[in-house]
Amino acid sequence: MKNPLLQDWKAPFQIPPFDQITDEDFAPAVEEALAQHAAEIDAIATTDAPATFANTIEALEAAGKMLDTVLGVFFNVAGADSNPTREDLQRQFSPLLAAHFSEISSNEALFARVAEVWNQRDTLTLAPEQSRVLLLTHRGFVRSGAALSADQKERMKQIKGRLATLGTKFTQNLLADERDWFMPLSESDMKGLPDFVVDAARAAGEEKQAGGPVVTLSRSLIVPFLQFSERRDLREKAFAAWTARGANGGDTDNRDIAAEILSLREERAKLLGYENFAAYKLETEMAKSPEAVRDLLMAVWAPARQRAEADAEILTRMMQEDGVNGPLAPWDWRYYSEKRRVIEHDLDEAALKPYFQLDRMIDAAFSCATRLFRLEFKPLEVAFYHPDCRAWEVTRDGHHVAVFVGDYFARGSKRSGAWCSAIRSQAKFPKAQTPVVLNVCNFAKGDPALLSYDDARTLFHEFGHALHQMLSDVTYETVSGTSVARDFVELPSQLYEHWLDVPAVLAEFATHAQTGAPMPEDMLERVLAAATYDMGFQTVEYVASALVDLSFHDGDAPKDPMKKQTEVLAALGMPDAITMRHATPHFAHVFAGDGYSSGYYSYMWSEVMDADAFEAFEEAGGAFDPERAQALEEHILSTGGSRDAAELYTAFRGRLPGVEALLKGRGLAAE
Repeated sequence: MKNPLLQDWKAPFQIPPFDQITDEDFAPAVEEALAQHAAEIDAIATTDAPATFANTIEALEAAGKMLDTVLGVFFNVAGADSNPTREDLQRQFSPLLAAHFSEISSNEALFARVAEVWNQRDTLTLAPEQSRVLLLTHRGFVRSGAALSADQKERMKQIKGRLATLGTKFTQNLLADERDWFMPLSESDMKGLPDFVVDAARAAGEEKQAGGPVVTLSRSLIVPFLQFSERRDLREKAFAAWTARGANGGDTDNRDIAAEILSLREERAKLLGYENFAAYKLETEMAKSPEAVRDLLMAVWAPARQRAEADAEILTRMMQEDGVNGPLAPWDWRYYSEKRRVIEHDLDEAALKPYFQLDRMIDAAFSCATRLFRLEFKPLEVAFYHPDCRAWEVTRDGHHVAVFVGDYFARGSKRSGAWCSAIRSQAKFPKAQTPVVLNVCNFAKGDPALLSYDDARTLFHEFGHALHQMLSDVTYETVSGTSVARDFVELPSQLYEHWLDVPAVLAEFATHAQTGAPMPEDMLERVLAAATYDMGFQTVEYVASALVDLSFHDGDAPKDPMKKQTEVLAALGMPDAITMRHATPHFAHVFAGDGYSSGYYSYMWSEVMDADAFEAFEEAGGAFDPERAQALEEHILSTGGSRDAAELYTAFRGRLPGVEALLKGRGLAAE
């Protein structure tokens, strides 16, 4: 039987035939695709014809399509529905792929041809997108080590291979710790827990075959448990396990892995002539330098810490009134903050949650996209890698635009967090292809599934990424969709979160799970009034993580990252009752790969823009102003990375933003 990964796919819109693909198909498909790509690269590098944009840069764009297809299936499945076989394949593929791409970037004949086209750039008649692709291709080769000596290239190849292995190991260790730990609950242990938490604990117990309800390390379960459990001892136990992920000793401990990753990154940067890894990494981002990043983060840190410390005093008094002496602990914050929210805003999450049904929030996200961009969503009946997956055909004015897939529920085989990825990206060269876009979340199952307000925000956030992919309208896949600067990529996603807070959207879609009644107007007003509630806590835990990440890379690599983490937090004056959002041993953004290394600040850099961008709508005709929506699509969502990010934002807004809108949006502006 022929390998289904290597065949022309007959499903609608060439969706992968997941019902035919087995784990045994992946290794031979990757092997064949790698061989094909290597042959394509060799043909480009060894041709006798003078180097041109068409026979070199466009040829590189056209090469490797089979490999893209196979890996697009494998890595999406391995991230969202892992098993021991897929984990073993990841460990095999990571160094293999690193070596393959290192061979390409160190191919002297190939780089000579790329450099030849680059040196002719001022005499070529290239479209703006072609010029951008040429720049990115040449720069990518140089930053990958193409101009290094033979010995340096060999060392660079070794570094990249080792980093790929370590990143995979870091991710799998974290998944193992999250999958293996759970805390059984007796009926008395669940006193005070709302029904939705109890239901989630029972469902988790069934999945773990634990013979009763359990708390797991899935954020969708452990966070509400920390919010509502009256048992301080159980909150402490659960919190300790949550924050110890990747630091439990034994085979799944990530601390030594983090240290080696940082050391190798420093060596990689210095091989390329940079002072440190942060200088190397940030050169191509909007921020450009570690100093610019630090300035932004510290501008936000001071007012956020001040707000958090004031909040801590209030929560401590509440705790003492409960007869608990001693300082407020990290496992107390969410519990007393939830109590305070009920008192100050008359918002009880247990009463609020029935208004945030998963299906209604999906409808809300789709409805906003319809009003803004004329997109329509029709359910698709097609097999995917897990029964939880749901799919829709996306059209506009009757024309096919994309396939959107939602994989919303937490399970033991799925890594934590939420993300957007493309099984296939949009492009027009070498032939037209429409995107297949995947949103993956970790919400608790239920009948119906209910979300917290933060969960609903996550859904809108990831759908903003999906829109960036689906509305992409470029020629070359290199600059398609979310292929933009890391500190620009979060702009569309964070901007889309604002539409969840539009009163008319909540009035229409926040309907009660049992009665179907819309959210009462007074509750809606309280929800919106509390939008910045606990923002000191949220900002401190995030900015602390971003500053630790920057400090890891902005200088000599620390031999003991945990010691360095402690030193950075002490220098910041980190409040005792708040921990980093992502401590080093489970900081997957930074250590699972290079994506957010030196770049966790990106969410806040993008937030400066998203706050300012939504103000543009409010200054015009409101949240659904058609001219602003058209400008957003024209200058940001459809353009991918075809132009410099600062140019794109300036084209949309007329200027670059300042930090003021961000502080105002977080409720941290000076009064």
